[in-house]
Amino acid sequence: MAKGIKLRPLDDRVVVSPLAAEEMTAGGIVLPDAAREKPQRGKVVAVGIGKLLDSGARGELSVAIGDEVIYGKYGGSEVEVDGEEYKILRESDILAKVTG
Repeated sequence: MAKGIKLRPLDDRVVVSPLAAEEMTAGGIVLPDAAREKPQRGKVVAVGIGKLLDSGARGELSVAIGDEVIYGKYGGSEVEVDGEEYKILRESDILAKVTG
């Protein structure tokens, strides 16, 4: 777990630290806090042990700590731990990994 966070997700859940929302539009207009969209990108800071399959084995997760991911706008649950905001998602709520 990165930064010593005190969360250990269960099964196929993933803890994501959301990246900051854009403060400026492409045209250079500064957005106030109320107008900023919630970020849909974040960095994985903790992962569970994998979903329990019918065979009794654990499924392997496709994401790892340190991966940057894109997730659905309304997916997961927002939590605050030690003043930091995190999003807890099921692996299936993650839409893509950012590469390159």
